Amino acid sequence: QVQLVESGGGLVQAGGSLRLSCAASGSIFSINVMGWYRQAPGKQRELVAIVTSDGRTNYADSVKGRFTISRDNAKNTVYLQMNSLRPEDTAVYYCHYEESAEIRVPRRPYDYWGQGTQVTVSS
Repeated sequence: QVQLVESGGGLVQAGGSLRLSCAASGSIFSINVMGWYRQAPGKQRELVAIVTSDGRTNYADSVKGRFTISRDNAKNTVYLQMNSLRPEDTAVYYCHYEESAEIRVPRRPYDYWGQGTQVTVSS
């Protein structure tokens, strides 16, 4: 089992910055993907950014150039630096951990979610 503990959410004015952190613990496999998703009221949960264990990243178009995802493999921690925040970035942000497909075992859980942390951007 994997546990994900998030921190760093809060209230910020438009144009400001926040840094989210997510520390994973438990049965961590070295080949994995970690990332951030968000869900605003009335909307579906959407991918914000992901980073693989070997450093490959992918970003939603809406955040590219403003957000940066990074990870510290030694600490099993992923970060999301959010700059130039906009009111439309307001959402609950969820940390996610997923074993890479090539190492998955049938009937073994392969992905986990954090509890979510609220990010509110005021105008």
